[in-house]
Amino acid sequence: MREMTFSQAIEDALTQAMKEDQRVVVFGEDVHALRMNLYTRFGEKRVRPAPISESAFLGTAVGAAMAGLRPFVELILIDFLAVAADAIINQAAKVEAFSGGRWKVPMVVRAGCGGGYGDGGQHEQSLWGWIAHIPGLKVVVPSTPADAGGLLLAAIADESPVFFLEPKLLTDDLLEVLGSGGRTTVTYDIPTGGRSGPVPERWEPLALGRAAVRREGTDITIAGAGIAIHRATEAADLLSGEGISASVIDLRSIAPLDRDAVLKDVESTGRLLVVDDDYRDFGLTGELAAAVLESGLPARFARIAVEGTIPFDPKREQKVLPNVERIYEAARRLMER
Repeated sequence: MREMTFSQAIEDALTQAMKEDQRVVVFGEDVHALRMNLYTRFGEKRVRPAPISESAFLGTAVGAAMAGLRPFVELILIDFLAVAADAIINQAAKVEAFSGGRWKVPMVVRAGCGGGYGDGGQHEQSLWGWIAHIPGLKVVVPSTPADAGGLLLAAIADESPVFFLEPKLLTDDLLEVLGSGGRTTVTYDIPTGGRSGPVPERWEPLALGRAAVRREGTDITIAGAGIAIHRATEAADLLSGEGISASVIDLRSIAPLDRDAVLKDVESTGRLLVVDDDYRDFGLTGELAAAVLESGLPARFARIAVEGTIPFDPKREQKVLPNVERIYEAARRLMER
């Protein structure tokens, strides 16, 4: 096994994919700098900088994918999807269904997601609930370097449009840029795990829509994705000191969603706490609550999510976003019911 950071794992897996499949092309804003190693190795025909127009290069990616390429598009921040929503929501997501399967759009959109570094509600959203709400789109959110590389290969090989969302506080290259500029007043609540870890010598794709049990427990199930997994694990450590045994389920994929893995664990614990770095209303937390209710399991439920627009003020921001303290307190309340 090798040791890599989150950013290194993504670059390494992408390099492997480009070596093995000539159809894989990279483009987006500043990719000649963002992917300098790939630009040097594969040349400007396969690593193409695009103008600062998300509508233009995401629209181009849809056409390129339909024409036989496998575009890997650097959107940088998921918030910018709003600028190019038509290309994705009204075109890419519907081409296969409208054509009876004759046309497909095998493309990957890579974007940073989540907050905690002081950029406010226009740059720190996650939005995976919005994307997953649209039939035809897939969404993955890795929490470790090993998952980042494996899920990336699976996303590139998939025949559907896949959003590959990176938690910014786990990704060195994103945090270096977004957290710079003299922000001496901002304290980053970066989790202790996830930014680096063991990865395989050779990347193999991980199945989309298959959750992973990161920690086994008997009293309460905590489910989430991305950075929430590390927060939940820290909270589980605190709970264990009080005799509460918590399991942690890493969803890894929002769409498709591994409901069965969550329900199997909840059947044992009888309690489910969902931690979501996306908005609470009409999102992932409600979807998992519905899954438990529809299954008929007699389980107790609670959720932690972003309940409103993320503020710029660092102190208010930390109160809005899920953190270890909020997870710990919510779990304790759920145990007391």
